[in-house]
Amino acid sequence: MCAPYATFGLAPATRAGAVRAGGDVQVHRDFVDFVVDGRPLLFRLSDLDAVSPLASDVPPAIFTAQVRSLLLEADAPLPGGRHVIYGCPECEDLACGAVTAVIERDGDDFVWRDFAWQTGDHADLELNGYHGIGPFRFRGTEYRAALGPLLDRPAAGERRRVLLIGARVAVLAKLAAALRTIGIGADIAHDATGVPADELRGYGAVVFGRAVGEEQRAAVRRAFAEAGVDVAYVDGLAPVVPLLVAQIEHALERGPLDRRRLTALSAAGGAADVEVTSPCRVQLTAYRLDRLRRTHVHELFDGVLEPGRHRIALDAKAVKGESFVVARTSGSVLVAAVAA
Repeated sequence: MCAPYATFGLAPATRAGAVRAGGDVQVHRDFVDFVVDGRPLLFRLSDLDAVSPLASDVPPAIFTAQVRSLLLEADAPLPGGRHVIYGCPECEDLACGAVTAVIERDGDDFVWRDFAWQTGDHADLELNGYHGIGPFRFRGTEYRAALGPLLDRPAAGERRRVLLIGARVAVLAKLAAALRTIGIGADIAHDATGVPADELRGYGAVVFGRAVGEEQRAAVRRAFAEAGVDVAYVDGLAPVVPLLVAQIEHALERGPLDRRRLTALSAAGGAADVEVTSPCRVQLTAYRLDRLRRTHVHELFDGVLEPGRHRIALDAKAVKGESFVVARTSGSVLVAAVAA
């Protein structure tokens, strides 16, 4: 193999869950992504909704087996020495399709080559190969240093629960049910007074309804601070469940800011400004509250954007009055109030 050396690393990543206005859902998944030459490998696959085999919610024994397989300490799961690099985020069925590659040793080096889209036992490189990706040659010491520690902590202790605090119990109950549907635990409370620190450590975010006063918010923040727990705080924009789910997903996103696909969103003057760091499919949805506080949903845009900043025109009727825009990729979501 004559491939030049590439750097290898790992980084936390999220496949954002979603609750659609029509009732459809997509599951929230936390996983460890592969970083090649300083960039998430998944970003080279422009419009792929997938997760690596190193997901936080798989049983510890299976997680360990996946790591050992990548280290070539166990047999490859597919014929021809092929390994699943990215698979379906909703299930583990190869029939849904997966990105696979041959992983092999060359001296002390590890080489990933012959990337392909695979839906059966055998990959057709001519028909379904990713000819512009790889081969990648990784130094063995760097490769083992990244993957080896995962054997000692099978799945990072993700805080995938949120604490919901607000006055509208009916809305909170619907929100909690929606979050549980996509794999995020949720509890409803009036405050956090007297809650043991060990319980507070189980939360990754706290969501405040719009009716929660500043004194109550400060008391909650104080309880978490005294317990030594660093959580994300979410100020609910409106009592609209899909909108609140999007806000929470953004708060729980695990990837470093410089390794996210969707990095900026604003909406004003009849247009939305969206910034992405790699080619990816972006969906824009508007949520509008009318004078009777009824929710209206409008799909504004659905297409692949190239890296950079983009201005997308908004339908004036869709963002009339109190409105909010949600921008979503497979791994990131941002929410913005539409400025008058």
